[in-house]
Amino acid sequence: MSADRITLDEVRHVARLARLDLTEGELTTLVGELSALLDHVDKVRQLETHDVPPTAHPLPLVNVLRPDEVRPSLDRDRALAGAPAVESERYLVPSILGEAP
Repeated sequence: MSADRITLDEVRHVARLARLDLTEGELTTLVGELSALLDHVDKVRQLETHDVPPTAHPLPLVNVLRPDEVRPSLDRDRALAGAPAVESERYLVPSILGEAP
C-alpha cells in the first residue's frame, strides 16, 4: 500500500464537519481506507476516456411492457356481482375509523 494520501488531522476535520463522533481507532482506520479510496480515484482519473461518450447506464434500456391500448373494461354490475355487500353501486366494506362525518 502506498503512503497515506490523507492525514489523521484531515480525517478528524472531515469527521467533525460531518458531525461524526469517531474514536481514535476509527479515525486511524479511516486514514488507511480513505487513502486507498483516493489512490483508486487517482487510477480512474488516469484512464484515457476522451473517446468514451457519457452515459447514464452501461446497457441500452428498452421498454419491455406492451403499449397501452383502450379496450372495454369489466361491466360494473358484473364486477359487483361477487361482492358480499353493495351500496349505491359500490362495494360496502365495514367501517374501521368510526362514524363518517
